[in-house]
Amino acid sequence: MKLTKRQMNKGFTLVELLVVIAIIAALAAMATPVILKQKKKADMTEAVNNAKQVFYLMIEFDGDFGEFPSDDSAADIDVAGTGITLGTTHSNDYFNQFIAGGYTKSEEIFYAKSTITKKPDNVLKGDSLEAGECGFAYLANQSTSDNSGRPLIMAPMEESGETFDPDPYDNKAVVLRIDGSVKQLRVNQAKEAVLTGTDTLFDTGEDSVWGTDGFVQADLKKAEPK
Repeated sequence: MKLTKRQMNKGFTLVELLVVIAIIAALAAMATPVILKQKKKADMTEAVNNAKQVFYLMIEFDGDFGEFPSDDSAADIDVAGTGITLGTTHSNDYFNQFIAGGYTKSEEIFYAKSTITKKPDNVLKGDSLEAGECGFAYLANQSTSDNSGRPLIMAPMEESGETFDPDPYDNKAVVLRIDGSVKQLRVNQAKEAVLTGTDTLFDTGEDSVWGTDGFVQADLKKAEPK
């Protein structure tokens, strides 16, 4: 049927426009949670991949110094000309040993998305891993001879205690163990990383990776917030 000139010039009525806008808004509302979930999954995948890269550095470092980055190994690294300070407060301080020692030229492998991080600038001078450029907490004073299931680096941990921020990775935590495996653990309502059932990452006991003595709180080095 051939349309008349009047029919072709007729446009949308106000009601029709409102219906179209309402449909678009409804579709956007349905799509947003899916998009956010995929973004969090991508951020977690990046953290997993970076944790694996950090493990390779750990093994190489252990081969040279007989231990993972520690207060003792910091004293053996020549920082002359680097401007890097090897402190003992945050995980940033210990991971700076990899940079000062020439094990890597990338700050990006220490990045894990969280509410306290920012993208690294890859400027390997001065303090190097600045506040916010490292997303992993580090459990110092461990070695390859310790229980292989113990956590070595973790993200995204909160600034105090042994709790994890559930938001960045959609209620998941990324944990690199001494054996090199990277686990994606569920974060419960108490913000603890769950191993199996009700057992959590920092639980003590004969059947736990920590034994009855538990882990040393002072060895848990959090990432320095931005």
